[in-house]
Amino acid sequence: MEKEVVLNQTHSRHTLLWLIIIFQFSLLFFSAFSAEITARKILKDKSKKSPKVRLEKTDEKVIINNGIVEVTIEKPTGHLLGIKYNGIDNVLETKNDNDNRGYWDIVWDHDMYDKLATRHVIIITESDELVELSFTRVWNKTKDHDISAPVSVDKRYIVRRGVPGVYMYGIFKRRKYFPHTYIHQLRIVFKLKEDKFHFMALSDTQQRIMPRREDREHSHCQVLAYPEAVLLTNPINPKLKGEVDDKYQYSIESKDNKLHGWIADHDAVGFWIITPSDEFRTGGPHKQDLTSHVGPTALSMFVSNHYTGKDIAEFYKEGVAWKKAFGPVLIYLNSATFDHAHRYRKSLWKDAKKRLSKEIKSWPYSFAASKDYPHADHRGEVSGQLQVRDKYLHKQLMKAKSAFVGLAAPGRAGSWQTEGKGYQFWTQTDRAGHFSIKNVRRGKYNLYAWVHGFIGNYKLDRNVSVHPGHKKNLGTLIYDPPRSGPTLWEIGIPDRTAAEFFIPDPNPTFVNSILNHEGEKFRQYGLWDRYSDTYPHHDLVFKVGASNYSRDWFFAHVPRRTGNDTKATTWKIKFKLQEVKKSGKYTLQMALAAANFAEVQVRINTPDGSPHFTTNRIGYDNAVARHGIHGLYRLYSINVPGKGLRGGNNTIFLTQTRCKDEFMAVMYDYIRLEGPAV
Repeated sequence: MEKEVVLNQTHSRHTLLWLIIIFQFSLLFFSAFSAEITARKILKDKSKKSPKVRLEKTDEKVIINNGIVEVTIEKPTGHLLGIKYNGIDNVLETKNDNDNRGYWDIVWDHDMYDKLATRHVIIITESDELVELSFTRVWNKTKDHDISAPVSVDKRYIVRRGVPGVYMYGIFKRRKYFPHTYIHQLRIVFKLKEDKFHFMALSDTQQRIMPRREDREHSHCQVLAYPEAVLLTNPINPKLKGEVDDKYQYSIESKDNKLHGWIADHDAVGFWIITPSDEFRTGGPHKQDLTSHVGPTALSMFVSNHYTGKDIAEFYKEGVAWKKAFGPVLIYLNSATFDHAHRYRKSLWKDAKKRLSKEIKSWPYSFAASKDYPHADHRGEVSGQLQVRDKYLHKQLMKAKSAFVGLAAPGRAGSWQTEGKGYQFWTQTDRAGHFSIKNVRRGKYNLYAWVHGFIGNYKLDRNVSVHPGHKKNLGTLIYDPPRSGPTLWEIGIPDRTAAEFFIPDPNPTFVNSILNHEGEKFRQYGLWDRYSDTYPHHDLVFKVGASNYSRDWFFAHVPRRTGNDTKATTWKIKFKLQEVKKSGKYTLQMALAAANFAEVQVRINTPDGSPHFTTNRIGYDNAVARHGIHGLYRLYSINVPGKGLRGGNNTIFLTQTRCKDEFMAVMYDYIRLEGPAV
């Protein structure tokens, strides 16, 4: 009997356990089912909460409204008149004329200027999901000669359902009979409401309250060495008194220039330019350009000669047809809850970065309708592995880690940095030198590269043809950097910048507090003058084996200021050689990071007489005045006969001869003396 009771109890416990398991399983099932139903309901509700896109037309304008933003565009000029968002009737400055709020502009030939007003408007797509409009102008030799840039224009606007912003892109075209021209600049400009947008954000570290437009008027500032740079003497915001403002201090390299904009503090609203790809920009990944600046102004730069000068290839010949699509870029608006501690600024910036990531993942867009903007299925991919061969550094092949590898128009090695008519596609290698360049437009390209730590430019010795939907693996590629013999000594790091050299603190009188990060120190105003402060009586002398380039090599070889004049400067590199092969061939590798109306003369063991080598007059990049740490890269491999050297003490004299103004200068990237080949 007792045994039977025990068995019954055991059976009851087993039954109870199974009931609990069945109950829990049922609970999980119904929870999952409920979650799915809820998710569907949320998606359905979200769809309900995202109104359909609607288009309204009048004689003077078109209005696209998706329930989040209302975008108003002038007919037929294509000028952006307004963007209504989150209770702000217009984020653009309504006091400005219609052609001075949101507009494309172009500078061509001898500083001729055109705001690219169009003549016709076409509805490309009108649906509940999106509206795309085309504003066009076909260049007419009779009507437009010497009045409008000789290029036909198609400006596109896209507003999508549920997206708080507007996409903009343009297709520019030249027929063979169009006259030759130089295109110096092409961009989109946004002039925001001056009484609202005061806080500018360019990066995680470059953010602050900005001066007002009035602060740059003569009664509020002192103009410095050039009109773009001013010292704020009587700003509206007294906290900015004594600071410098210069739009070139806010420049960024193309590879990093993907997000910047403004915040309207009292409304906690952000206005952002998002550029998910730089395939349509000129000059490659390291080309620097403007972003946002006092106005408040926000720019989407497509073509410019900033930091390159006229070396960049923007000459368009008569007899050669050309067409290129610029963009799309997204003008993105967001909002947050206002708080007096300004935490909303961080929220808006974080959200804008999140949106940027989303746009990058969506590139190339599937919704842009122009046949000149190919979607993903009409693009190809190129991959491979890059290795470096330099027997003087390592007997084995070396992995080209973190190298920049790109496809650009066919040309000579390094020509990508002055190329602007075509498209460029760049990536960086992994630690093993592998690379994959995705979403490449159909076409014929050259493959280019440069490798951190090695001088020179790589170019594959054959063309690369890209076809839609095809993946091309180039296999293992070998780069042989310029090298004649073993390294005897070196100064700097081969990285195409002067960032590793001595960058002085700015004069306390000329500080911009937005540049308070060590990595942005070179963008402070007036650093060229600090050379004369550092070397008031004699020029720089660098002693190999004793000097430190991060402390003893000034970042820019500039003229010396003497009163109101400037004069040429000669830098000395002193070094010892244990022995010299008089019949041997030595090589001085001199890599420049920038040059502006400059000439470097090289002399060996004598400061006077004819130079052993001269660069002649080079460069237009104006990187010193525009606060860049580099412009265009140049490399000179200079033959030094052994008979010109001595066993024991030697001196190389580097004279920058041009000195009509303080901005005639070069920046060195790297200098190396090589011995005879072994």
